[in-house]
Amino acid sequence: MSQRPFTVVLLIPTGVGATIGGYAGDAIPVARTMATICDRLITHPNVLNGAQLYWPLANAWYVEGYALDLFAAGKWGLRPVHSNRIGLILDQEIEPALRLRHLQVVDAARATLGLEIGEVLVTDAPLGVTLKTADSGATWGTLDNPGSLLRAVERLLHQGKVRAIAVVTRFPESSETKALQDYRQGQGVDPLAGAEAVISHLVVQQFQIPCAHAPALSPLPLTPDLNPRAAAEELGYTFLPSVLVGLSQAPQLVKERESLADLWCEEVDAVVVPATACGSSTLLSFSQRQAQIITVAENKTTLKATATALGINAIPAQSYLEAVGILVSLKAGIDRTALHPFISPMQPLE
Repeated sequence: MSQRPFTVVLLIPTGVGATIGGYAGDAIPVARTMATICDRLITHPNVLNGAQLYWPLANAWYVEGYALDLFAAGKWGLRPVHSNRIGLILDQEIEPALRLRHLQVVDAARATLGLEIGEVLVTDAPLGVTLKTADSGATWGTLDNPGSLLRAVERLLHQGKVRAIAVVTRFPESSETKALQDYRQGQGVDPLAGAEAVISHLVVQQFQIPCAHAPALSPLPLTPDLNPRAAAEELGYTFLPSVLVGLSQAPQLVKERESLADLWCEEVDAVVVPATACGSSTLLSFSQRQAQIITVAENKTTLKATATALGINAIPAQSYLEAVGILVSLKAGIDRTALHPFISPMQPLE
C-alpha cells in the first residue's frame, strides 16, 4: 500500500524558558527520537543548535522561525537541497582575537566536515545588539544598525553567490548578571535567544534565504556547579559550528511549487508544541489546517497560551515520550482509543 511521507513539525519557541529546548541543543534528543518515526521532521535552529555540539539528521529540515511562520500560512514552500554554499557575516564590533576564532571555525568546517563556505564579510559598522526582557520573562533584543547587516547580506548574495547566511554578532557581556547565573544553573530564560531570533528574522524576511545566528562572547569563567543543559555553550570560544552544519542542508524557501520535491503546509501531518506555547502565528496557522496539534505539558515555558484558552483542538500529552507514541499511532493510521483497555460501544445517530 502506498502512503505519502509522514511529516511532523517540532516547535519549541526560543527565549521563553522552555524546560526542554530552552538551552543550546537540549532538545536534540527529542528531535533525534522523533526523526526515527517520521519521514520528514521540520524544526528550527534553536532546537538543533548545540553550540559546538550537533547531530545531523538526514530527514530533519532546518527552517528559521520567520520562514516557518510563512510556511505554516501557506505563503512559502520548502525545497530540499543536497547542499548550500554558505556566506558568513561577522559583526564589526567583534574584537580581532574573537574574530580569528570564528574564522578558524570556518576553516575547520571546510577541512573537517567538507562544508562549502563561500565568503566571509565584516559589516561596515558595529551592529549594536541590545538585550531586552519582556514582562512575561521572555527575552528579545534590538539592533542599532540593522542597515549594516542588510547591506552585508545583499553583497554576499550578489558577489558570493551564497544560498544560506550565517550571522555572528557581538553580544553584550553579561557574566555578572543574575539572569545568566540562573541560566547556567538550569533556571530562568536564555538571555540571548530572543535577540538571536530578531536578527535571523530580519534577514529571512528581507531576502527569503535560510539564515541562522550565533552570538560572539568572551569565554565565561569556569564554575563547578554548571547545569548539564548549559554545558554545551561553554565548551569553547564559539557557537558557530552547529549553525554551519544546520545551514549546509537547510531547505530553500520558495513562493511557487516548481518541483514534486517541494513541501507545502498541507502536507504536514502533526505539530508538536509545549502546552503553554500555542499562541505563535505558526501554531495558529497549523491549527486551521488538517495537521494534528499535540501539546506537551512537561515542557513548561513562561507563556500561558494553552490550546484550550485559544480554542484549538489538540491532543494533550504529558511528555515527549507520550507524544512520540501518539505520532506512531497517527503514522500507522490507528485510532488511539483502540490502545486503551476500554472502548465505548458505538451508538447510532438519532
